[in-house]
Amino acid sequence: MDEWITSVMDRLGVFGVGALIALETVVPPIPSEVILPLAGFQAHTGKLNPLAVWAAATVGALVGALALYALGAWLGYRRLHRLAHRRWFIIASPSDVERGRELFDRHGSWVVAAARCVPVLRSLVSLPAGMVRMPVLKFSALTLLGAGMWNAAFITAGWHLSERWEVVQRYGRPITIGVVVLLALAIGWTVRRRIKQSTPAT
Repeated sequence: MDEWITSVMDRLGVFGVGALIALETVVPPIPSEVILPLAGFQAHTGKLNPLAVWAAATVGALVGALALYALGAWLGYRRLHRLAHRRWFIIASPSDVERGRELFDRHGSWVVAAARCVPVLRSLVSLPAGMVRMPVLKFSALTLLGAGMWNAAFITAGWHLSERWEVVQRYGRPITIGVVVLLALAIGWTVRRRIKQSTPAT
């Protein structure tokens, strides 16, 4: 993975950084914890401009987030609510969907900005934002704010650690794995509860 990321940056420069981050936003297993420190290291060596790297990464995060936002807007709250009434739809019940919308309506701004600093969640949060039709300008501003802070932190870490930029990956990867495990457990618990709810009592 590291070699492939390096080759993309070598060929496309800062545009490669932006493209990789856009792809990472849509496909979470591609780790920004590797992309950003490596970009910071390359900026330290003079291959890339650090401000251009940060700008490209932040715009790339916005492009990926808007793609998922559009998917959420296409699916829509009403369609999801209708699906939740089907017995075969085990992901969420109608009450889950309603509670989720209430939570997002109440804390949506904070959630969108903060989730940009949490692996996996920074991708998933765009879907409910699209479903509830959060204003695109507001969504974009919050995404740029959160992603900009996240990107700056990891690019700066790669810059200062220089050739030891992999240290960031070493400490960042377990956090990512931990978040994925917690999300998997939460999804598993939700599915199990939904199956119980949809199974007729005997």
